[in-house]
Amino acid sequence: MALGLYQRSRPILATKSLIELFFSSSWHPLRGEFGFFPFIMGTFWVTGVAVAIAVPFSLLTAVYLSEYAHKRVREWTKPLIDLLAGIPSVVYGIWGVLILVPLIKNHLAPLFGTFSTGYCVLAAGIVLSIMIFPIIIHVSAEVFRSVPYEVREASLALGATKWQTIKYVVLRKAMPGIVAAIVLGLSRAFGETMAVLMVAGNVARVPSSVLDPAYPLPALIANNYGEMLSVPLYDSALLLASLVLLLVVLFFNVISRIILIRIEKRMR
Repeated sequence: MALGLYQRSRPILATKSLIELFFSSSWHPLRGEFGFFPFIMGTFWVTGVAVAIAVPFSLLTAVYLSEYAHKRVREWTKPLIDLLAGIPSVVYGIWGVLILVPLIKNHLAPLFGTFSTGYCVLAAGIVLSIMIFPIIIHVSAEVFRSVPYEVREASLALGATKWQTIKYVVLRKAMPGIVAAIVLGLSRAFGETMAVLMVAGNVARVPSSVLDPAYPLPALIANNYGEMLSVPLYDSALLLASLVLLLVVLFFNVISRIILIRIEKRMR
């Protein structure tokens, strides 16, 4: 797949440098200008907001489920979290359009004395954060449960409270696994298309705040792929964006898998 995308991206790579493509803000396909910088920054903004919202909530949920929750609560909660993972992304997008966009436009933006259409980085980040909750919660909870019970007993025997044991022993022991869970969630958020496309605003400029619209790379590809055939190099530009997305997601997945495999070997 990567080789195929590279072959189709070669025409634009032969005529323009990577620096010009990745650091130029000028996106005018009809004039032959393909600057990806606003789309790359839009992707980083949306993904960053999603991870910033998802990580604290997901880790606290994982700690509660693995360390405090009754077995029956865990059994009831697991299908609900799985349900979140199984909902189609377009449904999240519609929910964002109907609930989040008006909420941000009519209440949140005026609260900060500014105007926003509601189609912005924050709306896309909230939708994406809900979509990556299940990944981070499941992986983190598994990593917490893999910490040997003897370690907890030793800490409690030394006089530490249960929360101190979790904070200073369990979390530190599970830190590589937590990082892997976050990286997995990050890669999921990086490549998400439909839900982001519906609420991000899709304006090709670099956002300066979370209330500004953004135009992430996946939304660019999904919005424009059908219009590319009549414009020279448009085909290559969009397929180069696909190749970049593929490589970034592949990199994050490989890193997280390596960390998780090392944890599994260490726990055996």
